[in-house]
Amino acid sequence: MSIDITPQLLRAWPLPMPAADADKEVRGHVLIVAGSREIPGAVLLAATAALRAGAGKLTIATAASVATGIAIAVPEARVIGLAETADGGLLAEHADSLGEACRKASAVLIGPGMQDEAASIALVRSLLPECADTALILDAGAMCIARDGWRFDGQVLLTPHAGEMAGLTGADKDDINAGPGAAARQAAQRWQATVALKGALTVIATADGRQWRHAGGNTGLAISGSGDVLAGLIAGLAARGAALEQAAAWGVALHAMAGEQLALRHGPLGYLAREISAEVPALLRAL
Repeated sequence: MSIDITPQLLRAWPLPMPAADADKEVRGHVLIVAGSREIPGAVLLAATAALRAGAGKLTIATAASVATGIAIAVPEARVIGLAETADGGLLAEHADSLGEACRKASAVLIGPGMQDEAASIALVRSLLPECADTALILDAGAMCIARDGWRFDGQVLLTPHAGEMAGLTGADKDDINAGPGAAARQAAQRWQATVALKGALTVIATADGRQWRHAGGNTGLAISGSGDVLAGLIAGLAARGAALEQAAAWGVALHAMAGEQLALRHGPLGYLAREISAEVPALLRAL
């Protein structure tokens, strides 16, 4: 049975809140491993969202070719430049600071804007042991590792939409859209991970059979970069200490409500993914 994600549910399921005298360490440290020379904006979108969700510290690991620009665009972050493949993938070789950053992080997000599937799989494989005790969110290209029936150990969340779920599982996209609850539940059990199957109806399923659903938002959220923002929101909430299923539920709801607020001002279409995060602090206060 799925539990509906409503404002009432969220108020009864409050996020961890730091004390008034807490420092940035208490608010949590997010590591985002993402981007490429062709899609550097995905890092910016996810990073901004993680901070807007309330995380206290941010480290970004991205392609060396764009690292300086990202560091200027996100002055709140420490930025690690990673070597790249010819196809724009990220390489973890000789990046000892990346493993150290994983171990220090409260939550790790891997995937937005990454290219070169083979390189992405190799990168995730190399980082999984470093994230064994850390909340780990796999998004976009980082989810490719799950295609061969990989089973995860530890705290892992995957965030596919129906098309990505079809590519990862071999199921038909239309069948997934027709039965997202069953698709999310089966994937969560198959991968032994938490799954947020995104769509007009988003379903969050855990490996132990718990399930939540959220219907809301608007067509304007179906825009390039919107998923990067959602992944960053979830990572920021997880860094604050929320369990992955709670971070996903709150992240999905905040993302949808931000879209509703933007639609009131700009209309249902035409607002930008970069504008979503700025709505979140006020929504958090209201909830």
